[in-house]
Amino acid sequence: MDTDATPTPAAAPALDLEPAARRIAVLLDGVDDARLGGPTPCPDYAVRELLGHLAMLAAAFRDAACKDLGPGTATAPDAALPVLDDGWRETLPRRLEELTGAWRSSDAWTGMTRAGGVELPGEVAGAVALDELVVHGWDLARSTGQPYAAGEDELRACAALLAPDEDDPDRGGIFGPPVPVKDGAPLLDRVIGLSGRRPDWRPEG
Repeated sequence: MDTDATPTPAAAPALDLEPAARRIAVLLDGVDDARLGGPTPCPDYAVRELLGHLAMLAAAFRDAACKDLGPGTATAPDAALPVLDDGWRETLPRRLEELTGAWRSSDAWTGMTRAGGVELPGEVAGAVALDELVVHGWDLARSTGQPYAAGEDELRACAALLAPDEDDPDRGGIFGPPVPVKDGAPLLDRVIGLSGRRPDWRPEG
């Protein structure tokens, strides 16, 4: 019997959600209260609803990572218009930290979990969480007149998740049917187009 065998280390998480979450936390400092009623690339959301959605998804995907399945992971994102809590400037950054902390565990990426009322493998839920952070981070930046950039690894993961179904290329994905972008467009623009948004969107329309 080999008594010198060392335990196999746990596999590293598949993706790092911290940079995308941290970018959103930084963007919050540039959100003036006067902008809360302004438009966003999400047709049904003003900035306040977008922030409420971010708070909701951060909690839901935190719980999905921990396999803490309850009402927060069972509710579809379009079940009701998100409501922004009065203390969002404190609670949203904290939830983003909790989200990234939960997905640092390799266990989060294994087995089955649930988010938005959908049962899915942990590795898929983690990729969806990253995609939500990246795309909605862009939404928030564009809506509030702030710059936005994302890492290539993040964007490639999002592009892979959002790529149209080869058997039904016009089928809407997580966000909606893709919007064509010009050849040679930056990877961020391609991801935003795949999410159903116009990369040139501005608050003035």
